[in-house]
Amino acid sequence: MDGPLIVQSDRTLLLEVDHPAAEEARRAIAPFAELERAPEHVHTYRLTPLGLWNASAAGHDAEQVVSALLDHSRYPVPHALLVDVAETMSRYGRLQLVDHPVHGLVLHAVDRAVLEEVLRAKRTAGMLGTRLDADDVAVHPSERGRLKQALVKLGWPAEDLAGYVDGEAHPIDLVTDGWALRPYQQQAADGFWHGGSGVVVLPCGAGKTIVGAAAMARAGSTTLILVTNTVAARQWRDELVKRTTLTPEEIGEYSGARKEVRPVTIATYQVLTTKRKGVYPHLELLDARDWGLIVYDEVHLLPAPIFRMTADLQARRRLGLTATLVREDGREDEVFSLIGPKRYDAPWKDIEAQGYIAPAVCTEVRLTLPDGERMTYATAEAEDRYRLAASAAGKNAVVEQLVARHADEQLLVIGQYLDQLELLADHLDAPLITGQTTVRERQRLFDAFRAGEVRRLVVSKVANFSVDLPEAAVAIQVSGTFGSRQEEAQRLGRIMRPKADGRTAHFYTVVSRDTVDQEFAAHRQRFLAEQGYAYRIVDAHDLDAEPL
Repeated sequence: MDGPLIVQSDRTLLLEVDHPAAEEARRAIAPFAELERAPEHVHTYRLTPLGLWNASAAGHDAEQVVSALLDHSRYPVPHALLVDVAETMSRYGRLQLVDHPVHGLVLHAVDRAVLEEVLRAKRTAGMLGTRLDADDVAVHPSERGRLKQALVKLGWPAEDLAGYVDGEAHPIDLVTDGWALRPYQQQAADGFWHGGSGVVVLPCGAGKTIVGAAAMARAGSTTLILVTNTVAARQWRDELVKRTTLTPEEIGEYSGARKEVRPVTIATYQVLTTKRKGVYPHLELLDARDWGLIVYDEVHLLPAPIFRMTADLQARRRLGLTATLVREDGREDEVFSLIGPKRYDAPWKDIEAQGYIAPAVCTEVRLTLPDGERMTYATAEAEDRYRLAASAAGKNAVVEQLVARHADEQLLVIGQYLDQLELLADHLDAPLITGQTTVRERQRLFDAFRAGEVRRLVVSKVANFSVDLPEAAVAIQVSGTFGSRQEEAQRLGRIMRPKADGRTAHFYTVVSRDTVDQEFAAHRQRFLAEQGYAYRIVDAHDLDAEPL
């Protein structure tokens, strides 16, 4: 036994990155293990109940998980852990939500003792109705979502087999002149449809909108699409008009600027969660039509009020789309119980190997602060330290150096702090896009970038999500949202559309050494390390000597 994996009884898995079989092992454990730490030589994964239940819902059984651990482990795997894995996975589906021909929604027990346990739990108080027989309890349809949430918290996730209403019919077909669904897009759409609701995880640039369009065509019904911002709403509209039989008149925008309700309505999370006098006035949109399908774009960003709304929408088919199921607030279990389990997950490197996203090189450029700035940082209040480190003046020269290295390529400079970005935009003579930039001006600049009229853009976090810039080949990150893993994934995703000439994309993150900036960078990189992307670390002084 000389595998790259060390399986420990505390549910951690240690993967030796430099081992010849490391990549094969990483792919084998990816469906059920979550990466926790990713330093240079040994990556630490953890087995969690939610990860194992997602694997169960996606069709993996305990035998496959156990085999993956045994096949790749260097040492004997603790027997107790293998038993624990099997028993954890077996918890999924011992309770089922089913549609009873007489009693409607029913909680059915495959294991009667589990039903007795949850009936007596405080978490389910008031959610369950009449006991119908030894194995069945009536459930009011309005409690379907909240009951699933409670059961996940109790450790007995229910398999939802109760079905869905068809909603108001509306014909939608794909228009495949000159293109076809890629194999993984077809698999993702099929996986979602057979499951009825759930989440599809695909890399940025891999065509999540196309998967959404394919699901809409399968549903053939009115559809509500929830997106992060107005720019994303208009990109969805343009893509649907291009890829389906839908006309612009059939697609409505429900945003701060417009309030159109049409057979296909695209609404922003922001407008739905706008609160006035303690109420959400736009929630009526959820009942404005008999929706047959609800699509949640960037599902990892769902605001808390949307979760509460979704609890009432369990009879509708729900499709979540994302590049990463990582949520910085730890509410992955809410996505699992309310949107649905993970139905399809394509490793980024697999899609890259097929040529559908660009290969990418990730580089961390470390900058040593001068003595004066180091002392200012050391004596600053804890809450001010990240801003000081992330906005270090020396980063400007590093960015200019990187921009010069990629003078002939379409390039994005991405950051968090507006004063830092304004200074960089001025130095680089590049347009700046922030939250204050009007939607019309953002679209104009993005269009100019796509056309090659503008080669450089300096952007704040408004460009993290749902911005389609296929020409971008280089991204330079100067500051981020602390240690956000999903933000790092989104930012790399901005440059991963395949290039016409097959060029490699370059993602740089500029970091101040020996500060919380460096610590946060290590945390942000965890998700991408899980996908097989290694960061090379370069000292700012040695940048010119580094090959591209």
